[in-house]
Order: sequence, then structure tokens, then C-alpha cells
Amino acid sequence: MKYAVLFTFLLFSVISGYSQRLLTDVVDTIVLKGRQVKIIDDEVSNLSFSGYMQPQFQVAQQKGVDADYQGGAFAENSDNRFRLRRGRLRADYVHFHKDGSPATFFVFQFDGTEQGVNIRDFWGRYYENKLHLFSLTAGVMARPFGFELQLSSSQREAAERGRMSQILMKTERDLGVELSINPRKAKNFLKHVQLDFAVYNGQGLSGPREFDNKKDIVTRLSAKPVEIAPLNNLAIGGGVSALLGGIVSEAPEYYAMQQTGNTWGMQLQSGDNTQKFAPRKYYGADIAIETASKNWKTEMRAEYIFGLQTGTKDHSSTPGSYPVNNNIKQPLYTRPFDGAYFNLVQNIAGKKNQLVLKYDWYDPNTKVSGREIDKTYGLSKADIRYNTIGMGFLRHINNHLKILFWYDHIRNEATSIAGFEQDVKDNIFTLRTQFMF
Repeated sequence: MKYAVLFTFLLFSVISGYSQRLLTDVVDTIVLKGRQVKIIDDEVSNLSFSGYMQPQFQVAQQKGVDADYQGGAFAENSDNRFRLRRGRLRADYVHFHKDGSPATFFVFQFDGTEQGVNIRDFWGRYYENKLHLFSLTAGVMARPFGFELQLSSSQREAAERGRMSQILMKTERDLGVELSINPRKAKNFLKHVQLDFAVYNGQGLSGPREFDNKKDIVTRLSAKPVEIAPLNNLAIGGGVSALLGGIVSEAPEYYAMQQTGNTWGMQLQSGDNTQKFAPRKYYGADIAIETASKNWKTEMRAEYIFGLQTGTKDHSSTPGSYPVNNNIKQPLYTRPFDGAYFNLVQNIAGKKNQLVLKYDWYDPNTKVSGREIDKTYGLSKADIRYNTIGMGFLRHINNHLKILFWYDHIRNEATSIAGFEQDVKDNIFTLRTQFMF
């Protein structure tokens, strides 16, 4: 029975810790004590429902802004809009062994907006209970890569994940299997450390099904923030992540960056490239530092990711299905990329008021910059670097309602690509309310 008490405490206690906000943890952060409707709650099982919705109003700098990374593009003749950004309904079921140790955990989550209803989480988890060390998860789940990708949208301080996170993994979830190693015994000195190893289809929820035989391998080693007394009670945590995957080319043409003299450009690779494996390789590191103060708590997070990304001529994001135009299979393009974000969250005289500052960049092609980005060299808008400064104020009205005021100042580098010779006017203001139960 002691295991049931410990597990239930971990499952539903309100702890403002690093681990309680991640999609890959024991539960998503919307399942918190006092915010779920319990249907079954006894010694051997627990079934509960929870959810949240995010109605919002946005104003763009001009009509027809391509705001794909701020909630979707604006219509051609519109520079303001109401939207239901997310509407989540989630069911959690936990079953215990007779001795009180956790046996299995099921999660089902749907997302409904004015644009339709989609699944978000459909997974089950099995707990090993001899060593209290391993768990195995299968289904549609969040990929264990980095921090921002795993941070629940219900708990995120910014309006959206950064451009880099959205491009590399358009939907945080994918279909596959994951093995996690995380000591669950309270006295284990490694209880703050977790190792995840997972295999996924690769296209995520952005496509209807797997379209080649290659899979993505994702691994992450992380440490939850632990208070360090000599450092004025600062808590420090972080992790390192890697993704190894790719796409099998279905077209005879394939492009990659190559240097000719002093000039870099996209070069057609020789031979028939049908069935060639175009790589996706991501390597990342993240760190989180937070103070112990409650009323004036400060949290700083940073993450850097680099590697190779395969997309298409005009888009650096991973395609959800193999790209086709007029029934012709399109060539793939591989680019070296890097990107990062820096996030500062400052509580003001308590937990109800928070100031948020964020800077992120995403450079989809680190071999070229500025005016070097020219269609003459096989380059396109997919090679343009973006820098975004976000700032906002978050007001927690109560445990079930919060309001976010957020402004994104977005700058693209000036290039030789038509329409991007200078910075595009695409700044966005967002006013969002979030209701939770």
C-alpha cells in the first residue's frame, strides 16, 4: 500500500517543480490536485478527467501575415482575429497491483478547435515493480527531446513554442515506443535522473501514416532541478538529447549544401538518388536555473540544438507525407541548422503575476546568410534565419483561469530572395485566456 500512496502523491500533488510540467512525465501538468474530476478513486484504480481551453484574440502588423509559428497564417484581408487556440479534454486511468505498486497507466487526450478535432495523446505505460526503475510506454506520445518540446502548453509562459521547436517537430507527438529508466524509490540517490530511449515513425502527427521503412531514434538524459545550498539555494537541472532519423528519397533528384570556390549553394547530388536516405540528425542541450524564493522566484531556461534537417525546396520542416506536386515526387533538401532560445520568468510579489522575456533564433542553413541567400544558388525562403524577441505578462486569476498578454517581435535577415529583401512586417500581439479544470 505504501507504493500506492507514494505513486498517488507523485501523480496528483501540486509541486512547482521542473518534472511536473513535462508531457513525458508520469502525467501531463493539467492533471493536478483539485483540477481533475475523479470518476473512480479506490485502492486499485483511479480514473479522472481534466481539460483546458485557450480562447484568444490576435492582432498582426499587417494583413495576411504568414504567422505559421504564432498559431497559423492570417487570411489575406485580415490583420486581427479571434481563435480557439486549443481545447483539450483528457482522461487518465491508473491501475495498481494488490500490493499497492503501480501497474499500468493509460492516457487519452483530444484537442478541439474551430478547425476540427484531433487526437493528442493515446498511450499506455507499464511499470516494472521489482527494481522500481523501468517503465515502457507505447502509443501516440510526446517525444523525449529537449525541454521546450515537452513543456505542456497549459504550463508554458509564452504564447507558443519557438520557431525552431515547431519546425523540427511540427507536432510534439509521434507514434512509437519508449523505454524510460527513472528510479522511483524515494531514497535512491539517482531519483532526479532519467534516461529515455524511444523509436518512432518519424513524421509525427503532421502526416496520416508512416511512409517509409526508416524510424527515428530519440534519446535523452536529464536531471530534474536540485537545490544547491552553496549557490544561495539555486536549483539547477538540464539534459542532453539526440535524434537520429531521416527520410527515404522517392525522387531521383536530391539536394545538399556544397561549396564551389568560395560560394555555398544547393547542389544536385550525382546519380539516381531514389531510395537514398536523407538524414535528420539533431543534437541538443538544455539547462534550467531557478531560485528558491516563492514571492520573487526567478527561472531561467536555455536550450541549443544543431544538426542536419531534411525538408523541401521551400520549407525546412519535416514533411508529414512524401512531398508531391502535380503527381510528381519532389526532391528532398538537406540543410545544416542550428537554433536556440533563452527564457526568463520573473514572479512579482507572489505566484499570481509573472513577467516573461524570451529570445529565440532558428537558422535553417548555417552555411549561408544575408545576401548570400539567392535563388541563383538553389536557395529559397527556407534558408532564411529568423530572430524573435517575445515579451509578456501572465496573470493567474485563480487555479482555473489565467490571462496572457504577449507580443512577438520577429525579424528575418535581409536576403536576395524576392519578398525578403528586408524585414517582413509580421509582428504579432496575442491576448489569451486559459480556462482549466
